[in-house]
Amino acid sequence: MSEKELAYNLLENVPEYKLGYVIAYLQGITADEAADDAFCEKLCREYEADPDKGDMISIEEMAKISGVDLNAI
Repeated sequence: MSEKELAYNLLENVPEYKLGYVIAYLQGITADEAADDAFCEKLCREYEADPDKGDMISIEEMAKISGVDLNAI
């Protein structure tokens, strides 16, 4: 039995409510690595060009910027 056949057989026994996990996993392992690498490289270049990189802000400031009420957590 090939590995693909084994995967099909195992899939037959996966309960319906767990199929979302299987699908998410399969989508993740079949994702386009080149596109992911390009996205990460773009983020890195943007960070390197950011004049504010390395500046720290408090958790309170970050919460305010993000619209999060720390008292509600």
